Amino acid sequence: MDNLIKIGISSCLCGEKVRYDGGHKHERQLTETLGKFFTLLPVCPEVGSGMPTPREAMRLEGNRAHPRLMTVESRIDLTDQMRSYCVEKVAELQREEICGFVFKMNSPSSGLHRVKVYNSGMPVRYGRGLFAAEIVKWFPHLPVEEEGVLADAILRENFIERVFTYSRWKGSR
Repeated sequence: MDNLIKIGISSCLCGEKVRYDGGHKHERQLTETLGKFFTLLPVCPEVGSGMPTPREAMRLEGNRAHPRLMTVESRIDLTDQMRSYCVEKVAELQREEICGFVFKMNSPSSGLHRVKVYNSGMPVRYGRGLFAAEIVKWFPHLPVEEEGVLADAILRENFIERVFTYSRWKGSR
């Protein structure tokens, strides 16, 4: 079956070994369910921006409205590298006419809600990953969720319905 509706999804959720530790977080039930309805476009902002796998752990730091992406041990600021990638990838996803996105929760690049932002050593869970923030900014009506929410069958069904509705609204089918 040729799925014409495209949604973005964090690559690690599709089983790609792109995480900082060289692993993945494959959510088979999620990818199998969504794969019945949509073409999945895996995205890993870290690898896409040129970071290796494995790589040093990173976290968001500073002002929660404008956090910096910092490596934990070597204290390298990767914010500009990530932001540059985000601009390029958003343009590409716009051309792909995506109709939804599933993000990896708690990720400093892809977390949608309650991502830790460290300020003076103290974390607060009010942040959003840099890539997720860019997607939401450029696609304000796009159906977006984190994988944890989609473990719930009712919320997953709701997301699927919102993607179909968005697709019809955009006329992309």
